[in-house]
Amino acid sequence: MSQQLEIQITGTNIRYADGGISSVHVQFQARDPKSQINLSGYIPLEPEEYHGNEAMDALRAVIKTKIIGRINGVEEAPAE
Repeated sequence: MSQQLEIQITGTNIRYADGGISSVHVQFQARDPKSQINLSGYIPLEPEEYHGNEAMDALRAVIKTKIIGRINGVEEAPAE
């Protein structure tokens, strides 16, 4: 039986430079239905990743993809 993590977005920290967004840090908490696995932290996004994904469901999907990538060891260039 598959049990998915429940991901909750707890905040966003938008960084600005030169009159535009330079990066966005998205804070999250995640847990499985039995609360046996807990994750929390932030995922840095590039402005292009954030733009168009500001809605909570879309942002949650982006963060889920990023978490899975980290678990699987997918390398990414860090956002500044």
